[in-house]
Amino acid sequence: MLLALLFACHPKQDDSVETQDLASLQPVVSKELQAIDSLLWQQPDSALALLLPWFDTVHTDETFDNHYAHLLLAELLYKNDYAQTNREELRQAVAFFDSLVRQTPPLKGGRGDSTHTPSPTDRLAFLSARAHYINGVGYYEQDSVVQACKEYLKALETMESHFEEKDMVGEKARFMALTHTHLTGLFSDQYLHEQAIYFGARALDYYRKYEATPWHVAWVLDEIGMQFEMMERFDSASYYYGEAVIAVDDTNTLMYRDIATGLARLSYKKDKESQKSMSQLRNLLLRSESEKEYLARCIAIGGNYYYEKQYDSASAYLNRIFRDSQSVEARKQAAEWLVEICKAQGREDEIIGYATFLVPFATQDENAGKMKSQLTTLCQEYEQEKQEALHRSKLKEALRNSGFIVLGIVTAFMVGFAIYVIISKRRIVAERKTHRMQQAALSGRLKRSNSALKKLKTAQEARVSENPRRPEVYGKYEDETICRHILTVCNDKHNSFKTTIPISAYADIALDDAQKAQLKQAATRHYGELFGKLKRQYPNLKEKDLFYCYLCLLGLDNIQIAVLLQRSISTIWEREKRLQKMFGSPSKISVFLHEYMITNI
Repeated sequence: MLLALLFACHPKQDDSVETQDLASLQPVVSKELQAIDSLLWQQPDSALALLLPWFDTVHTDETFDNHYAHLLLAELLYKNDYAQTNREELRQAVAFFDSLVRQTPPLKGGRGDSTHTPSPTDRLAFLSARAHYINGVGYYEQDSVVQACKEYLKALETMESHFEEKDMVGEKARFMALTHTHLTGLFSDQYLHEQAIYFGARALDYYRKYEATPWHVAWVLDEIGMQFEMMERFDSASYYYGEAVIAVDDTNTLMYRDIATGLARLSYKKDKESQKSMSQLRNLLLRSESEKEYLARCIAIGGNYYYEKQYDSASAYLNRIFRDSQSVEARKQAAEWLVEICKAQGREDEIIGYATFLVPFATQDENAGKMKSQLTTLCQEYEQEKQEALHRSKLKEALRNSGFIVLGIVTAFMVGFAIYVIISKRRIVAERKTHRMQQAALSGRLKRSNSALKKLKTAQEARVSENPRRPEVYGKYEDETICRHILTVCNDKHNSFKTTIPISAYADIALDDAQKAQLKQAATRHYGELFGKLKRQYPNLKEKDLFYCYLCLLGLDNIQIAVLLQRSISTIWEREKRLQKMFGSPSKISVFLHEYMITNI
């Protein structure tokens, strides 16, 4: 009772005062602007047409509606592919919404409370986050990359400090997806691969929370694949490129052709399949629908020829890019390769034209290094603050609940003790009665058990004499030391394998050569006759096929096998399909093997 009274005593909050303050800070918004805001997410062109006449009337600069209208205008200009023309008014709107959020701390039952309902503070926080996001877009249009990054991260921090992850659905999920996507592109443009991959993966998480367009999902998957490709992590790149192809719902789009170009480029880098890669790239070149797309395919083909040291062919494509491309990055890359080609072919007189073009980039590269350092620091600070905020939230929740936990423990102990005393007395009486009944029935059960054992032994001896060749150890295969290790790793509920994580992330639990040898010995001991018969019946069986069978007999699925062998999931699926075709059975390989043992051994 003392504990209950202690935790019940706290000052009463004046909710009416808090509500009045919020009402004064957030005036009633015009229904017209609210309607335009709702239309913004679905039909931005119509929303812009409705918003522009609003500015023809007289409004006071300090009004809530005026700042809200300029925020909507900036968002709609961007969504309709126009440059921001209200930069000064937008920055004023950013400061205005930030000031309102600072003056309205979250109501009790805020972040971390499962009973939290949207408050005026939350609505203001969403507007503030949107203002920072679109302000970052404006900075990026002006090539102020660091400032744009600060604004994007500020938008994320505002959302994450006012909303639980479970509450970020609908428009909020869409907003978070777009903000993370912009950060993915920003870090990708600066060749900061790890950061681009991180924000790209977060963008995909939010795209899954609503019906995102396939184009957005495919773009992010393609971008992540490109980052892994540049880091020479080719298996991961292949996975994300493959997922991007699946996400695209139309193979006649530019997005699909861009992804196909990445796959063709990757086949050359990963498997050195020059002829296959060049054939695919030429086909994509012929399907180009614009000069810009044509030149983008040329740089891929020219790059392959450059690495193959077919300098004449490479020069033909690279000179076309250097002469006609509107992309500074593409021209820079072409010029760098052309300088190396001229050196290799002794055409020193032609180097000057390309080298002159590259001179200004030396200073730019130095500045880019400073910019990358700033961006990396911003990203690290954001991650650190995010972790600290999560820690503070959990600590606050733990302190709030600790009193109730202590009270609950004390109460439960007292009730439990009373129940224990009552049940103990009843159990003692019941055990004495049961003991007497068990003693009386024991002699009869022993006689029946001995008779049943004799019959079972006779039946077993008869089966062994009828089929002496059939081994009786199949059921003990999983008891082998190496098999128990594999099953323990694969069935660990706290470390389940996820298809969204690259296979290489599980390299520490993959089978090494010694473990593979142990598994082969164990399988041979238990199923030697099975594999011998299979190899005689199917001479094309390879050692890796048999090893796949060893793992199938343990009941593992293809994802688990891919992790243990450190092969891509697509490779393991192809292996299963090849074995099904060889065996002439559509069943899973593990099912086929057991059926084969029953019918043939």
